[in-house]
Amino acid sequence: MAADETTEPVTLSADEKRLHELGYAQELRRHMSGFTNFAVSFTIISILSGCLTLYGYGMNTGGPVLITWGWPFVGVMTLFVGLSMAEVCSSFPTAGGLYYWSAKLAPRNAAAWSWFTGWFNFLGQVAVTAGIDFGAAFFLNALIDVQWGFDTRPWHTIVLFAGILVLHGLLNSFGVRLIALLNNVSVWWHVIGVLVIVAVLAFTPSKHQSAGFVFGHFVNNTGWGSSFYVVLLGLLLAQYTFTGYDASAHMTEETRDAATAGPRGIVMSIVVSLIAGWILLIGVTFAIQDYKGEVGATVPPAQIFVDSLGATGGKLLLLIVVIAQLFCGMASVTANSRMIYAFSRDGALPGSNFWHHINPKTRTPTNAIWLAAGGALILGLPYLWNSTAYAAVTSIAVIGLYVAYVLPTFLRLRLGAAFNRGPWHLGRWSAPIGIIAVTWVAIITILFMLPTGSPVTSKNFNYTVVAVVAVLGFAGIWWLVSARNWFTGPKVQGTPQELAAIEAELDSLA
Repeated sequence: MAADETTEPVTLSADEKRLHELGYAQELRRHMSGFTNFAVSFTIISILSGCLTLYGYGMNTGGPVLITWGWPFVGVMTLFVGLSMAEVCSSFPTAGGLYYWSAKLAPRNAAAWSWFTGWFNFLGQVAVTAGIDFGAAFFLNALIDVQWGFDTRPWHTIVLFAGILVLHGLLNSFGVRLIALLNNVSVWWHVIGVLVIVAVLAFTPSKHQSAGFVFGHFVNNTGWGSSFYVVLLGLLLAQYTFTGYDASAHMTEETRDAATAGPRGIVMSIVVSLIAGWILLIGVTFAIQDYKGEVGATVPPAQIFVDSLGATGGKLLLLIVVIAQLFCGMASVTANSRMIYAFSRDGALPGSNFWHHINPKTRTPTNAIWLAAGGALILGLPYLWNSTAYAAVTSIAVIGLYVAYVLPTFLRLRLGAAFNRGPWHLGRWSAPIGIIAVTWVAIITILFMLPTGSPVTSKNFNYTVVAVVAVLGFAGIWWLVSARNWFTGPKVQGTPQELAAIEAELDSLA
């Protein structure tokens, strides 16, 4: 029997063959269905997390009119970004995702494009994990406060935040089958949870706001005099929620029929979230009882629930939200760890050999999981002395992720007809959709580094720009001083025979 027949068996699936063509062994277990791939991104977007954790920010920054109309506008713009990403994902279904795409699409200086895309993606992934679990800590703290009087002082929230991150690290360490099951449950929890919350808020409260208030009332509690500037700032509520759907790309090495399932997961997670999230926001806004009192609460949606339904009803709705947010944070750690695993597989992180290690029993990147959780904890700690730290974390997530999202689209536009399409593509609409996506990301990248409150003080300073410049400066200096001499972009792991040997060794250890 020939050597290549023993090392490249005929039983390889189409997904495994494509992964070999991209230069990688099938190290992770490919157990995810297309629905589960969608479920991961939908869970990370988590309308019950993003919509509600920044709801108080929206109440101060534009008010009901921005909460209600900002959502569909941002959702449509996000869909353009997602469609462009999905097309590239179909061509390169690998866990590296965005930075791998940049390397393959750049006509020149591919390693540099890949390097900076990867670092922005790393920053955004860690920040979105921090934002999600920090939001979960806020709501959990509010629930415990209502039930047992554990108030919402900053250090209480930070302790809960750390505990949630540890929980998510442990869950992700058990293996992908458990995560896949929980993400499938999460989809239905989110959909049914939204319907329950909206139905209860529609029929139980003794009074509701008018349609004119919900769809037209403007509020500016920022201190800024320009209503237009406040309108732009108010878009953060929606734009932060619409993040994390690159998870479908990062999970493609664990998904069956990845070249079509990954792109569909990206697009459908945005579409379903757009519809369900709008219903949720409208339902909550109609249920506002005392705007001035609720906007001043530590967790405004929790106060709205309690004011509308009483303590018992409010706690039940809070419980629905907290469980959804815990699902969301768990999925975010999953996607974050896969990006870290892939980036370190190509030697781009300090200590890459350690972060790239695969647990042979669970076939999960355990060390990368704990880096994702630890990095998120560090980003959340400034809340102990900065009251606007949560808004800054969400801004960091938006900027880091969206810069990484759009760089491959920009490079794909430059390639034009030379781009090799996968089985899922946009046809003649590729260029116009890509141009809109790049333009939108350029706008929000500048917008969400601007100060959110006036006058600017140490307590409300938007440290987004500091985090972004720090990471960009670190990556840039490391590139100029060292990395440009050895980082050549995504590394292939070897010949077909060597890839098969890696897979056989992992199988023997399992």
